Amino acid sequence: MSRYIATRAIRGANALVTEAEMMLGKALLDKSPDTRVAFPNTAYYLPLILGMTGLQIETLDQLQPVLKHARELLHPVPAGTHWTPYLGETLDSGMATLLAAEVIEAIRFVYGLQPEPIAGFRLEGGASFTSPDTGNGNGSASGSEAGQNGHFGRLNGPIDDIQLRSWGIQLVDGRMPGFAAIVGAAKSNEIAVKIVREFQRRNILCFLSGNVNGRSIIHQLIEEGVELGYDTYTVPFGTDTISAIYALGFAVRSALTFGGLKGGQARDILLYNKERVFAFVLALGEVDDLKYAAAAGAINFGFPVIADTIIPEILPTGITAYEHVVSMPFNEIEGQNDLERAERLVQKCIEVRGVKVKVSNVPVPVPYGSAFEGEVVRKADMRIEFGGKHARCFEYLHMAGLDEVTDGKVEVIGPGFDDIPAQGHMDMGIVIKVAGRGMQRDFEPVLERQIHYFVNGASGIQHIGQRDIAWIRISQAAADKGFNLEHFGKIVHARFHADFGAIVDKVQTTIYTDPEQIQAWLVRAREAYAFRNKRLADLTDNAVDEFYSCTLCQSFAPNHVCIVSPERLGLCGAYNWLDCKASFSINPTGPNQPIKLGANIDAKKGYWAGINNYAKSGSHGTVQDVAMYSIMENPMTACGCFESIVMLIPEANGVMVVSREDTSMTPAGMTFSTLAGVAGGGLQTPGVMGVGKYYLISPKFISADGGFKRVVWMSSFLKDSMADELQAVAEREGDADLIARIADERSVTSVEELMAWLEEHNHPALTMDPIF
Repeated sequence: MSRYIATRAIRGANALVTEAEMMLGKALLDKSPDTRVAFPNTAYYLPLILGMTGLQIETLDQLQPVLKHARELLHPVPAGTHWTPYLGETLDSGMATLLAAEVIEAIRFVYGLQPEPIAGFRLEGGASFTSPDTGNGNGSASGSEAGQNGHFGRLNGPIDDIQLRSWGIQLVDGRMPGFAAIVGAAKSNEIAVKIVREFQRRNILCFLSGNVNGRSIIHQLIEEGVELGYDTYTVPFGTDTISAIYALGFAVRSALTFGGLKGGQARDILLYNKERVFAFVLALGEVDDLKYAAAAGAINFGFPVIADTIIPEILPTGITAYEHVVSMPFNEIEGQNDLERAERLVQKCIEVRGVKVKVSNVPVPVPYGSAFEGEVVRKADMRIEFGGKHARCFEYLHMAGLDEVTDGKVEVIGPGFDDIPAQGHMDMGIVIKVAGRGMQRDFEPVLERQIHYFVNGASGIQHIGQRDIAWIRISQAAADKGFNLEHFGKIVHARFHADFGAIVDKVQTTIYTDPEQIQAWLVRAREAYAFRNKRLADLTDNAVDEFYSCTLCQSFAPNHVCIVSPERLGLCGAYNWLDCKASFSINPTGPNQPIKLGANIDAKKGYWAGINNYAKSGSHGTVQDVAMYSIMENPMTACGCFESIVMLIPEANGVMVVSREDTSMTPAGMTFSTLAGVAGGGLQTPGVMGVGKYYLISPKFISADGGFKRVVWMSSFLKDSMADELQAVAEREGDADLIARIADERSVTSVEELMAWLEEHNHPALTMDPIF
């Protein structure tokens, strides 16, 4: 253990704990001791403090024992005369640093100083504000104009539970293999952009914080026009080192959310992160005492630290899987130029943490990776759009014989968009022929849905919708780099071979912009859509002799098993029965395995001998039986990736359905985030169940307990976003007004209000047999 590192880290920890104590003392004088303390939209209080100590902090006064504990963890700075093993003292001081940092950020929230305001910035999907003495609070300005007229945007602050859960499936299926906590500032703006682009290309989530002499990588990226936010995997926490605590809070919540761990299980949470969360710290620029202290805190989690400056190294393994601290001075990195050195620095980070990355080589002139899937192309930045309000765009994939497909061929039939004015529109059809010895007709819609993800992976390209309501935008920046219609074909060719090579041998793409050809192919495509709809409608649980397992989430929730049937999709909403069937064909030893149903034990509740046997083995004995169609008796477990939670409201003789996007209070007296702690972690809890939102429209939705008519309260997000589908369910149930009888958060937030609503609207649940 380096005495130099120990000295700097322990000194930094002592200074920060003292600063936190002074801030808390002032806050207790300025505010009431019972002033509420909380991070927004999380059920985990102050998450790192909860995880490490078990303390559920809700008021300023409750922070005092936290800092007392932090003070107890501190050690004196090592003497300069005798060598001793400093590792334990350094790690303790690192943990004290993290506790103090979270206290400081909590106090900043009390004073309205978090999330941090910054001029000239607009966060994608985040909050913004206007300086109190200027403007109207819309936070819409950006760039230099923002700095001139008083408009500011806020940085992200702590990640809320909704976003954590929405990233869940990407974390477990390998699309998001890890996260980088980047602290400080790069040598230049160009290097900063290159580092982030290399992480994005590998789909690694970037958490940004810290500064060097007042300059942060956040400033550098904003100046270069890099889009920051959840949608692009680049999350700006704050421009000081203390804000890096949000990255460690995210790590703690990963263990609590997906691992089924509880607050206070500090050792288990740290081991969970070492073994399952592939994160690391990249320190850019000078490393001061506070950064050494924060780095020591990160090492407790098994997260190594890589620096681009000369610092002492800690190379033996132990707390981390490989090296603890690695120094890679930027100017000494092999490479022809700074961009090559930046790429090698990123590669070193991945190597030290052991992150398993999968990079598709897609031949397009723009950056490519899953990190760009949520990128938004605004009209002002748009070169051209296909579909939307003013044009038609459709996508149609169909299988053909091996001798009918020329692999890699991309043909554009009709004009390009060179003659279309900027921000204009035109019709387009994308027709893809695939062939392969493992290909099946049932896989066509599965592959066709992938076009959305594949095309969205290109920076500067926005794709929404599917089938004949696709909507694609190409940004002016992408067009200036040479992106054209042919590149859509190059993308799908590369990705289908990379992701579905086990069933797809050949891929040929034709892009139609000729009006007559578009109309002719649109007719064929709609005939295929109609056939597939009929096929899916006929595909019921009773029509098959096997369901599929999905164990993707066991990398985060070891005892959870998801069982997918034709009438019950995965709780994450990302995998249906056909997806799992295709996945098994692609990877016969992968996470989706066929489960022979065997003897039917109870047709009403959905018990099969084969399902129960699989549940026992797949959950390592945690779950003995699973009723596929009941919430009240042996319901399926959940990890934490679910789109919605269904929960019993006993007073109403029914259930409520809470959307992941809903942050409001529910009649159960809990928000979604709090409810998720009951529903997740691989636990089997009668009366509570995580589900994919489209399971709500299945005829098998809690059919053993009365079905959809049991729904007495539902988040308005679901009612609005699924209006047509839910109305079809109401008519299927024989009550066209059923959706109007279901309460939501706009009218009901307590059980008392709910009961009055149900009586007033004559909800059928009140006259149904008792649910239990």
